[in-house]
Amino acid sequence: MSTHRLIRFTLNGTPAKATVSSQDTLVDLLQTQFDLNGARESCGQGLCGCCTVYLNEKAISACLTLAWFADGANIRTIEGLAEGNMLDPVQQAFIDAGAFQCGFCTSGFIMMTKKLLEENPHPTEEEIRHYLVGNLCRCSAYPEIIDAVKTLSKTQM
Repeated sequence: MSTHRLIRFTLNGTPAKATVSSQDTLVDLLQTQFDLNGARESCGQGLCGCCTVYLNEKAISACLTLAWFADGANIRTIEGLAEGNMLDPVQQAFIDAGAFQCGFCTSGFIMMTKKLLEENPHPTEEEIRHYLVGNLCRCSAYPEIIDAVKTLSKTQM
């Protein structure tokens, strides 16, 4: 038996509301009710990072988070990083470095890289690799991803 509930939250800076069932995940909510497809479900187990979004400024796996937990929360997705037509510096660095191939995992890597650089503006390569260990790229764009983060780290000095 499914129970439905109205939740209210802030989505990429804008007040939002949605009716969700007890089994809806946050990634389902974002895709089906808001047409935000940047966070993608890949593994469904929180192991790949493809569904990374910020819930109250904390990076979380949206495939493991029930939509009910968004009630009263602030949610930020990859779609909310750009300011108008101006990409976030992390997004631009990934483009400049060619840090993607198929692009499926890219939004999760960008979201985690942004958090990494907020917490540690000048990480070593080892710290970058450690921080991003929960994100998987099946196309093996890891060298370009690491290069993008290193370049960002140097420009933030």
